[in-house]
Amino acid sequence: MYHNPVLLHPSVDGLITSSCGTYVDVTFGGGGHSQQILRQIDKKGRLLAFDQDPDSAKNVPDDPRFQFINQNFKYLKKFLQYYEAYPVDGILADLGVSSYQFDTPQRGFSHRFDALLDMRMNNAKGVSAHQVINEYSPQKLSDIFYQYGELPDARQIAAQIDKCRAEKTITTTTDLVNVVTPLLPRGKENKVLSKIFQALRIEVNTEMEVLRLFLEQTVEALKPGGRLVIISYHSLEDRMVKNFLKSGNFTGTVEKDFFGNPLSPFSLVSRKAIVPEEQEIESNPRSRSAKLRIAEKK
Repeated sequence: MYHNPVLLHPSVDGLITSSCGTYVDVTFGGGGHSQQILRQIDKKGRLLAFDQDPDSAKNVPDDPRFQFINQNFKYLKKFLQYYEAYPVDGILADLGVSSYQFDTPQRGFSHRFDALLDMRMNNAKGVSAHQVINEYSPQKLSDIFYQYGELPDARQIAAQIDKCRAEKTITTTTDLVNVVTPLLPRGKENKVLSKIFQALRIEVNTEMEVLRLFLEQTVEALKPGGRLVIISYHSLEDRMVKNFLKSGNFTGTVEKDFFGNPLSPFSLVSRKAIVPEEQEIESNPRSRSAKLRIAEKK
C-alpha cells in the first residue's frame, strides 16, 4: 500500500459542503483522500490534486472529474487559475510523509534503512540531505536541529557531525546514525533519531516556508463558505496552522475593526483539533500524532 490515509472520513466529511463543488487535494500521495472525495461528489463535481513526487503519478485515477498536477502546492493559485478552477469550494492538505516514501529505502527518509542521504520529495530538484549534512556550517545545523527537531542538545549533535565529516564524508543514513549514536539517550534512541531525520527533511524540502506560502494563498483561493481542512503531524506545523485558521496570520493575534469585530478570514468548524480514535491508531500507528483542523472561509 502506498499510503494509508489518516483521519479519512472526518477530513473528507469536513471538506465537502456541496456534492457538485470543486475541491483540491494538495497532497495527493497514494490518492486515498482523493478517492474518498470522488466518492462523495457527483458527476458535476471536480477535483484537482497536487503532488510534487513523480512517483505519486502512478496512483492517478481514471476519472474525468479528476486533474492531477505534478507540482508543489506552493503554486496553488497559479495552477488553479491555469485550470480555470478559481476559487474553489474546499482545500485539503495532509502534511505527513507517505508510508511509501518512508518505506522506500532509496528515498533516504528513514533511519531504519541504509540508503544514500536524500530526503527530497522530488529527488530531481533542490538540496539533498547529503548536502545539508556535509556542507552546512555547525551553527546552521544546530539551528535546524533545534528549530525543526526541537532537540535541546542540537549544538552537541551539530558539533559531532562537524567533527566526523572532517575525517570522512557522511554519505548514507547509516553513516549519520553511526555518527550521532554516542549522543543518543538510552531507551530514546529511535525517538531522537526520528527528530533528527524530521529536522533534515523539513530543511531539505523547505516545508515550513512552503506551508506558509500555501496558507496565505488559501484565503483568496476559497469561495465564501469554502472549507480549509489540514492534517498536521508535529507541533511546528500545527502551531502555524492553528494560528492562521484562528487569526489569518502566523502570530495568532486576532485583529479587530473599529467596532471590535474580529477580522479573521475564517471561522473555526472545530474548536479543538480532531485526533484519531484508538482503533485507527492501532491499525495505523503512524496516525498517532495527527491533528485535524477545519475552518470555513467567511
